[in-house]
Amino acid sequence: MAEDSQELISGGHLVAKALKAEGVERIYTLCGGHIIDIYDGCVDEGIEVVDVRHEQVAAHAADGYARITGRPGCAVVTAGPGTTDAVTGVANAFRAESPMLLIGGQGAHSQHKMGSLQDLPHVEMMAPISKFAATVPDTARVADMVSMAFRECYHGAPGPSFLEIPRDVLDAKVPVAKARVPEAGQYRASTRTAGDPAAVEKLADLLVHSEKPAILLGSQVWTTRATDDAVELVRTLNVPAYMNGAGRGTLPPGDPHHFQLSRRYAFSNADLIVIVGTPFDFRMGYGKRLAPGATVVQIDLDYRTVGKNRDIDLGIVGDAGMVLKAVTEAASGRLDGGAVKRKAWLEELRAAEQTALEKRLPGLKSDASPIHPYRLVSEINEFLTEDSIYIGDGGDIVTFSGQVVQPKSPGHWMDPGPLGTLGVGVPFVLAAKQARPDKEVVALFGDGAFSLTGWDFETLVRYDLPFVGIVGNNSSMNQIRYGQKAKYGNARQRVGNTLGDVHYDKFAQMLGGHGEEVRDPADIAPALQRARESGLPSLINVWIDPDAYAPGTMNQTMYK
Repeated sequence: MAEDSQELISGGHLVAKALKAEGVERIYTLCGGHIIDIYDGCVDEGIEVVDVRHEQVAAHAADGYARITGRPGCAVVTAGPGTTDAVTGVANAFRAESPMLLIGGQGAHSQHKMGSLQDLPHVEMMAPISKFAATVPDTARVADMVSMAFRECYHGAPGPSFLEIPRDVLDAKVPVAKARVPEAGQYRASTRTAGDPAAVEKLADLLVHSEKPAILLGSQVWTTRATDDAVELVRTLNVPAYMNGAGRGTLPPGDPHHFQLSRRYAFSNADLIVIVGTPFDFRMGYGKRLAPGATVVQIDLDYRTVGKNRDIDLGIVGDAGMVLKAVTEAASGRLDGGAVKRKAWLEELRAAEQTALEKRLPGLKSDASPIHPYRLVSEINEFLTEDSIYIGDGGDIVTFSGQVVQPKSPGHWMDPGPLGTLGVGVPFVLAAKQARPDKEVVALFGDGAFSLTGWDFETLVRYDLPFVGIVGNNSSMNQIRYGQKAKYGNARQRVGNTLGDVHYDKFAQMLGGHGEEVRDPADIAPALQRARESGLPSLINVWIDPDAYAPGTMNQTMYK
């Protein structure tokens, strides 16, 4: 009788309590019978349930939410196809080092291996693309394992975790006293580490005595919220800085230490190269593009990343902000005139920057129709304000934008990351606009990329989330088309990569948004302004030249 009088709680409500303890404000989901008790718990805990049209969108939105807020995102999907639909979103977060939890449904334990509805080996599928993947074995363990999954998201470099919860575990009720519900702030330690003090001293010494240093500020600079520490270092020591991934915007455009177009020149001529929070992956030529005689230093949250793919002279494992702050402090008071002697090096790089810009100027100012992609991304760059979060979702058109578009504030650039996933744009808009309703969101899509998740434009309309969307429309998967043309000739350049001439502006209008078509480059700026003023989710369908390719596309090694 004593136990019967105890308060009971279901597995779904335990999930919600654990999410609440982690500070999760909303879950992204597509409904299914296996998971509805989680919704019931979220209602009681005041957690918003955001329903989308495809589970890939839910997972990408959870990833995007984590990037914008610095807190882990959460997606909840049903068993079987619900979970497999979300695999791409988890994989993208894995490569992008984004902390999120995917919760998947599963058939009841009592029907294990019997062929229940939507039964699949989810954990085995998710294990290679997550930092943690497990089944919750018992209702009393639900909240405990949710908090365990979140803890694992922050082991080393951040990343996604996966939990499947069988239907009978989720629906069952247990006495509250038997369930471990971790207290907020009391089940995770700080992951901020300052690195080996001796290595920090050595890097400070290297920077002080370097004549031609260069630093690359990668995504972990934003992940660790190290903007101020990075800016302090480059200004104090007079070091030219390049930025990639979420690190873009660390320095504002026009800052004397902000460089963008001269990276290859700098890395070919520098005597000291410091790589912060970016692996030596394909974006870095696997480390082979660095000057052979340069001293190379790598700073990263993950020990496994440091020195991977190429030897380094110094490796420091730690939080980017804490490491850079410690290096600046170690160098203070013994600059030895180094900051002054590096003035000529910065002038040399600024000249290389200007040369690269002038090479692109004809495209940036082009009045041609169809519109040159450089002209489109130049207009977008001029349109952005300090409060504009820029999202790039596409192949060739986003490669163009990476050379031209400069976010004006830290944390205001979003792209898929090294997995190169098309289709992140609409879910990233969803996450960014919900997390930061005070910000303007501007998204550039390739027409192929938008097609993958574009139906969730309706979700943006339904939730009243205005944004400025631009489709660079060449009716092609043009980045791939270039490779086919280069490899197989003009006669076979159009195999499997050509799309219809779709009027995405009309698609937006059909779903209740704002839509416009642009064929003349002079009409781009007014159309962008009208989209901003519409107060609606918008798509400006810009017809761009299908025979113009970004230099980054033409230089990709896979096409050579």
